[in-house]
Amino acid sequence: MKKRVLSMAIAAVMALGLTACGTASGSGDSAPVTGSVFSSSASGDASGDVSGLKIGVIYVGDENEGYTAAHMEGIDQMQTELGLSDDQIVEKTNIPEDESCYDAAADLAEQGCNMIFANSFGHEDYVIQAATDYPDVQFFHATGYQAASSGLSNMHNYFDKIYEARYVSGVVAGLKLNEMIEDGTITADTAKIGYVGAYPYAEVVSGYTAFFLGVRSQCPSATMEVQYTNSWADMSAEAEVASQLIANGAVLISQHADTTGAPSTCEEKGVPCVGYNVDMTSVAPSTALTSSTNNWGIYYTTIVKKAIAGETLPTDWAEGYESDAVAITTLNEEVVAEGTAQKVEEVISSIKSGKLHVFDTSTFTIGGKTVEELIEEGDENCTKIKDNVSDGYYHESETVSAPSFELRIDGITEQN
Repeated sequence: MKKRVLSMAIAAVMALGLTACGTASGSGDSAPVTGSVFSSSASGDASGDVSGLKIGVIYVGDENEGYTAAHMEGIDQMQTELGLSDDQIVEKTNIPEDESCYDAAADLAEQGCNMIFANSFGHEDYVIQAATDYPDVQFFHATGYQAASSGLSNMHNYFDKIYEARYVSGVVAGLKLNEMIEDGTITADTAKIGYVGAYPYAEVVSGYTAFFLGVRSQCPSATMEVQYTNSWADMSAEAEVASQLIANGAVLISQHADTTGAPSTCEEKGVPCVGYNVDMTSVAPSTALTSSTNNWGIYYTTIVKKAIAGETLPTDWAEGYESDAVAITTLNEEVVAEGTAQKVEEVISSIKSGKLHVFDTSTFTIGGKTVEELIEEGDENCTKIKDNVSDGYYHESETVSAPSFELRIDGITEQN
């Protein structure tokens, strides 16, 4: 297996963040991988012979950039589990979201790669172009949404249900707010959260809404202010936004941004925080509660196993707690409220069983009305998503790769 050596300085300041969107499991299945993938079988080799398999990976960054490092770890997990040799995996790092991506994809195809993955939102158009030009190669794009509409049987999107982990991290935050209310640090009407967002995209809105609903499930009086940095990874901007939110009265900070800028600020100011992707206790030992995190190895291992077995490859894939594709990092027992571990276990169990749905429409309103009421009234924003609302909840990440929940619910204010 290839060794990853991360700079400790970078690791201390970068979270393993995301650069784009979410997904659905098994929606719009494509044709099985064909004989071009394996020299020994016309439809993959169920006996486990992987000698004909060669995997290409296109990364927007490198091992010193958090988001890419997370995907690299996932590729390593897959390689180890399936016993692939280093020469069966060809990786290209620091590939911009421009024509360079197509050039990288074409080069990987010309090198004989029969499965090619790309990990950044802006890569998608170039991956589709390559999938068109190399129909015998299977292409996979993280965070995108165009695979199903492309009409290409060799184009696939993937993500995970990170909103589930965000909800659970919100439960952790809500319990902390309750503790602060009980000990007199704050009052119920000052239980305000600040949220450092990257961009006002559906993925970010879906994530912060899931987090807030988790908070509200424990602390009903909580409110939240969201501010954007307009960057996925800008440490100084994230630190500045966190400071502004605290100045505006936020007593707890969370984030959908990729560095430790916000947690570092929280540590300086003594404000509890919930991070993203990595354990933030390295920079915020006395304030970090936990972080929501992704396990990309679940997808890479699953999809390559399917290819090996000659099984149908899903056009869109998204799984969450049911397959351990998402999680929260180890709870900081020095900071979290008493009873948090037990409550987290209970909530995760309810999500796995289907008893709890994150976007339960009975748990939030928009302008004082439910989504169902607004759909019945013909509200434009709600009518266009009515097909995703049934059985009392919004079905996020069940039909398309990208998260689609972008309704602005009551209790949250937003500043660009």
